[in-house]
Formats: sequence, C-alpha cells, structure tokens
Amino acid sequence: MLSARNLSIVWGDTPQYWTWIPLEDSRFSEGAQLRHVCWLEIRGKIHSNMLSQDTTYATYMVFKKTDDLYGLAFPVQEASVSVGATNLTRKVCLQHNNDDDDDDNDDDDDYDDCGMPENYWSMRRNGLHKENVALPQQRTDGWMELELGEFFNEGGDDGEVSISLTETKGGNWKSGLIVQGIEIRRKKSG
Repeated sequence: MLSARNLSIVWGDTPQYWTWIPLEDSRFSEGAQLRHVCWLEIRGKIHSNMLSQDTTYATYMVFKKTDDLYGLAFPVQEASVSVGATNLTRKVCLQHNNDDDDDDNDDDDDYDDCGMPENYWSMRRNGLHKENVALPQQRTDGWMELELGEFFNEGGDDGEVSISLTETKGGNWKSGLIVQGIEIRRKKSG
C-alpha cells in the first residue's frame, strides 16, 4: 500500500485544506484529512518491477468518512490507472449514500440531514449503478475501499504505474475524508 504521505495530494501541505492526523487503526502512523477543497486531486506511483510479473492488479483508495462529509456525491470523481501507454479511466463516487442515516427513526421527516428528499439516496444509488460508477465497500478493518481500476503487469516491463483520483471540474467544496493510502493488490480471478 502507498501511504497517504507517499501520495501527491494537491494542497496536501496547506492546513486550511488538508491536515495530517495520527491514525491509530492503520498500518501507517498518519493520514491526510480533507478539510475543505474545491479541487480534489490525489495521485500515486509505483514502479512495475516492484510487482509480480504477468499478474492482474486492482488499485483501491482506502479511506474513512468523517461526520462533516459533504460535496463528494456529485459530481462523481474520475479514477485513472496508467501503465506505459495504457491508460484506463472510470467514474467513481466516494459518497454514495446518506452515510447510515438509519439511526434517525423520525418517520415524520421526509428529508434527511442534508435537506435531500428521503428517497434521494436510493434513487441516486440506482442511477450510479446504471451509469457503471464504482462505489466504496466496507472493509473488515473498519476502513472503506473504492476500486480505482485495474491493470496487467506484463513480464519484463520496467515502467511506472500511475494511479489517480480527481474531481476538478465541478468547483463545489468537499470535506470529510480521511485518506490512509492507495492499496495495490492482486486481482482475484473469477
């Protein structure tokens, strides 16, 4: 896994936009907490010779959400994985629902805490599924992971694998993300 410190995070060293916080439940001592940005750009690189040859890998953003999560539902983000001349891009979404609003049992309220109609998130989730937008999954270690893409590491290549997660076109403010890093692991067959 590439730690948050080993990633290139635009504005990552500007405390008004990102802060570095200790992580107690991680293999790394610190992570990057998104405070407020309108330009989200996170990039990582690894040399392909550090990976097994003739193997398909998947890449994942590993993160947690904070209580003040907002701005990451729309527009969706773009993930990219490049190896040599091959570049694969896909749509992803870090914030795909109202983040476990099930604790709110107020049946008289037709709107969630964000002012969205009660059924907005289920309709949005269905729409994202139809658009083939990748959504995050809960991990057993308490973190979330979002598959950014996959690549095949051919034998004998001595190139660089570049991985990115960006949302730079919408101009809306985003907050509430803690980045542990980008994990690169063998893709399970089947």
